[in-house]
Amino acid sequence: MAVSEKMAVSEKENPGPRQFDLDRCVHCGLCLNACPTYRELGLEMDSPRGRIYQMAQVAAGAPITDSYVEHIGLCLACRGCESACPSGVPYGRMVEDARAAIEAQAQRSAMARGLRKFIFERLLPSRSLMSAAGVALYLYEASGLKLLTRGLGMMHLLGSLGPLVDLAPSAEPPFFFSQIGLTFPAEGERRYTVAFVAGCIANVAFSRLNEATVRVLQKNGCDVAIPARQGCCGALHLHSGLRADAEKLARHNVEAFSDGAFDAIITNAAGCGSTLKEYGELLGSAAAWGFSARVRDVTEFLASIQLNPKMGAINATVTYQDSCHLAHGQRIRSAPRKLLAAVPGLTVREMHGADLCCGSAGIYNIVQNEMSMRLLADKMEAVNAIAAEIIATANPGCILQLRAGVRMHGGKQRVLHVVEVLDEAYRSA
Repeated sequence: MAVSEKMAVSEKENPGPRQFDLDRCVHCGLCLNACPTYRELGLEMDSPRGRIYQMAQVAAGAPITDSYVEHIGLCLACRGCESACPSGVPYGRMVEDARAAIEAQAQRSAMARGLRKFIFERLLPSRSLMSAAGVALYLYEASGLKLLTRGLGMMHLLGSLGPLVDLAPSAEPPFFFSQIGLTFPAEGERRYTVAFVAGCIANVAFSRLNEATVRVLQKNGCDVAIPARQGCCGALHLHSGLRADAEKLARHNVEAFSDGAFDAIITNAAGCGSTLKEYGELLGSAAAWGFSARVRDVTEFLASIQLNPKMGAINATVTYQDSCHLAHGQRIRSAPRKLLAAVPGLTVREMHGADLCCGSAGIYNIVQNEMSMRLLADKMEAVNAIAAEIIATANPGCILQLRAGVRMHGGKQRVLHVVEVLDEAYRSA
């Protein structure tokens, strides 16, 4: 058995952050200002350094208390602290391991267990259930019920479900599921053959974004294959402490993408991409490491090739909001800005704190709604200060959060993925 595989077995038997990860933190405090929850609350226990101290106490034998669960749960896992850390502490991995240990002994009501089981084990991996949910969401919107409840301020009547309903994405039929299994040829000379990761929720709520991604790749000389057997990447499972479920989904995707000789495996979701690039670490197999080595964010890939310059002008001002798992998890900052700067007529204007989390963070804006909304208000204040007409980002979750921010605090800005901006430019040429 390989060393990496032995480590994976050991971690399953002993969930929680690894001692050698804990030991890398020297408690210097340079992470504090990069942490959104510490900036808001000013509490040491809600900083990366404070959370690592608590993890170390649990690793030394202290019990997992309600307080520990609360402080670990309040973390966005945005990984901003990783960018600030001079010691290279892998905080994202550590908080995922801490949540896995919490999940291993969590005591929940039968209803809560059933809901989590349905969402994570049945809904997200199932195309048929996701499609059914999408149809229900579409009917809810098309009937006018969504606008009515929002317009009359009735969301509070739903109690804790109010934020969930208000932050829910819009359904975008026809759903992208129908495109999975197809290959789209390059426009003009074929320069690359790539595979596209369609995601799970994105096939329902971001069908047009997925289509735009395929079109932009075609415009840039790519044959785009969408492997038929692919599924949910497992990022939401991993961030929620469901490591075994994430591993199962990861193994499925590694196998699903093993058939083609692709130059790159492309994703347009920064949160998914960060997890896809860590499949090798998650599974410890040669096949998983090989898969991860080929994963590229769509902005990363497009910025690395000779970009097709045949774009029409978009005469507007845009600001870019760094998606946390792209800027901090994958260390990709310049690529999206390079692509926006290549669009004729587009003026790129930087906002203050562009790489601070907007509060989306997977399902964080639902399970930690109060903190999420505080962070979103700060973000929209920074956006409004520079009077941009377009807010560009690189992750579907950030798009949903920022669109909610525009409704609550904004000035009618459009919120688009970077690749959607490129698609508009190509289509208007």
